[in-house]
Amino acid sequence: MVSVERAHLEGAVIALDTSNEVIACAVGRAQGAEVTLLAEENVAAHRASNTRLLSVLDGLCTSASVSREDICAVAVGRGPGSFTGVRIAMATAKGIASALGVPLIGLSTLEAVAWKAWDSGIRGRLLVAGDAMRKEVYPAYFQLDGAGVQRLTEDRVIKAEAFKEDIPASGIHLTGDALLKYAELFGHTESQLAPELWTPTGRGLLLALGSVLSAKGAGALTRPDEVLPIYTRLSDAEEAERARLATDDARDLASGVQHQGDGLHIAPFSARFAEEAASLEGACMGTDAWNARMLADELDRTDRVWWMATRGGKLAGYAGALVVDGDAQILKVCTSPDARRSGVATALLGRALEDARNLGAKTCSLEVRESNAGARAFYETCGMTFSGMRPGYYSDRESAAIYEACIDAVISKLNTTPAKSVAGIPLDDRSSGNEAGKGERPLILAIETSCDETAAAIINGEDAILSDVVASQIDFHARFGGVVPEIASRKHIEAICGVAQAALEDAGVTWRDLSAVSATYAPGLVGALVVGVAFAKGAAWALGVPYVSVNHLEGHIYANKLGCPDAAPFAPPAVVSLVSGGNTLLVHMKDWQDYEVLGATIDDAVGEAFDKVAKALGLPYPGGPQISRLAKEGDPSAVDFPRALLHSGDYRFSLSGLKTAVITYIQKAREAATLNVADVCASFQAAVIDVQVAKAARALDETDAPTFCLGGGVAANPELRRAYEQMCEDRGVRLVMPPLESCGDNAAMIALVALDRFRQGKLSSLDSDAYAHADLEEAY
Repeated sequence: MVSVERAHLEGAVIALDTSNEVIACAVGRAQGAEVTLLAEENVAAHRASNTRLLSVLDGLCTSASVSREDICAVAVGRGPGSFTGVRIAMATAKGIASALGVPLIGLSTLEAVAWKAWDSGIRGRLLVAGDAMRKEVYPAYFQLDGAGVQRLTEDRVIKAEAFKEDIPASGIHLTGDALLKYAELFGHTESQLAPELWTPTGRGLLLALGSVLSAKGAGALTRPDEVLPIYTRLSDAEEAERARLATDDARDLASGVQHQGDGLHIAPFSARFAEEAASLEGACMGTDAWNARMLADELDRTDRVWWMATRGGKLAGYAGALVVDGDAQILKVCTSPDARRSGVATALLGRALEDARNLGAKTCSLEVRESNAGARAFYETCGMTFSGMRPGYYSDRESAAIYEACIDAVISKLNTTPAKSVAGIPLDDRSSGNEAGKGERPLILAIETSCDETAAAIINGEDAILSDVVASQIDFHARFGGVVPEIASRKHIEAICGVAQAALEDAGVTWRDLSAVSATYAPGLVGALVVGVAFAKGAAWALGVPYVSVNHLEGHIYANKLGCPDAAPFAPPAVVSLVSGGNTLLVHMKDWQDYEVLGATIDDAVGEAFDKVAKALGLPYPGGPQISRLAKEGDPSAVDFPRALLHSGDYRFSLSGLKTAVITYIQKAREAATLNVADVCASFQAAVIDVQVAKAARALDETDAPTFCLGGGVAANPELRRAYEQMCEDRGVRLVMPPLESCGDNAAMIALVALDRFRQGKLSSLDSDAYAHADLEEAY
């Protein structure tokens, strides 16, 4: 574990930032709050930060004669800036700090730019405008004098055209990489700094670090998992969702993603519940209650966050906050009488504060009636501190007690549950409990972040999986009907330190015991993969051990080892069916790491088709398990859906036509009031399985492979597994399948591949990157 109990720093420090198109890196020497520059390098990255960052850092440490053991802290730019760029430095720094067991200190990229201007002799009022993409800027004002840099405004994002009107024509210096793209908007200002002062430098980072250490002392020395990027806005998907929910138009409840069951459901506030909320508020807050229109008017404001809880379609509570000048002012936390003391308020407050933090809030505050002892006790248990009274605040002249806190501290407190969790995400420990052979080297840590699971596993030299930990983000994506890449990336950066630490602890090993660190490099969501790759490479660099890249698809093939007893291990040759949300392939596995792709989907993947059909039926995400469950009650021959490419004579797959046919049928049947959901699920599933099994059978016949196996999330489908069992039995072919819990994305399968590659010396450079696509046939 990382210790942050030191009173001050003494030793070497490293600082890195990749928030824009520049890698800013420095090595310094810290003595308390005094940080001396030893070496720096600032190089144009041009979207190559992940491939160049560690080589730059390594060269600086060598030139400054600083070893890994000398490093007592890591500092990293938190942005604001390019989301992917910020996460590259952040994940790398988290990997380094975690492996070395030292604090990680987050710095503002804009403050580093301001300190760079100060170091060049600029004095007076300074505006740093960072490029926020989407024709937006990140503006922050600073005052520079002989004593240093003082921030005047908090981080925010604003349209560049609108911000132009806020900039005074004189009396201010202007800098920042937004000038590169929006120079014409700021041409009316008198003092634009030289282009070399527009981006952060290593020296600027160390000056910003010294300022933070001076201001916060030991409070600046935080654990790696506590440092997160500065976002200042929600993801596009969340913003669009809030705009939609802010209208009181009733949703078409016969389509789209719907919540099933009578359990508690937490979601962004919908204007459809405004009247119900007003009624609840009137009962709880008397003359200070808001009416329905006041509540509804809040929902489409970009500086507000509102969440609600429902149970059985009825409102159980809601919470909202206003974000202003870096503070989340909690406006409401209200629960129905029957939902109190059941965790509803805790869940609502946590979600509201997480959104507020993403909008740039650093602190949180609220007022509560002086006499409301229950509410005051609740906020105190949440980590908020009483800071004074506001006399006569309420309409009946009762005074309000004021509570304040650091927003990160409250979120951390709210996310602490008896069950093991990371960043509010429950951890699923899939370890077998096998304690034997923990000391057998090599010991490899594997990281998997290709989609919406943050996973880590430890494997030893006897092929034993010592730990296998998964933090799934399904709950965060379910309301959108599918994985939102931006949300996935954010959740990975929040969870990765805790997941890796949990894997180490469950295995009974430490960072220093590791022989190598590995990660999935492709295929998958690039923004998600980057987090795992950068973290793993940072940890490998810090430990001085090899880094091993792993192909995610190859991991799914190796997952079949997990389902085989030692007496009958899985071995090639084999035909492999890989079926998941992103891939549908039929592969001839000639040997380990020797694959021939016989055929693949020419459009949608199987899992993708399941999810889209489920969405059309109004079933929750992920759709595969929902369709499988309902198909048990239906007639697979009720609807004759097409079997695309069934008789094509090759191994290509096509799911798009089938998906369209099913959705068209659903629409017509719904109009005619003849829709039988179970029959549609069973018939659709049968159409998919018929094609998959027929082509697998043909591949077995043509290759004479003695074994058939499968992998990917859809491999957990019970009916598909039964169909493959029958096919293999008919042909006298051995069937190998991964355990159900290992069909989806996990790190144990990545660890198995990594161990083989490590033994064969197939190591990867620290200049390696992440990729959305990868050819299984090509060596890597």
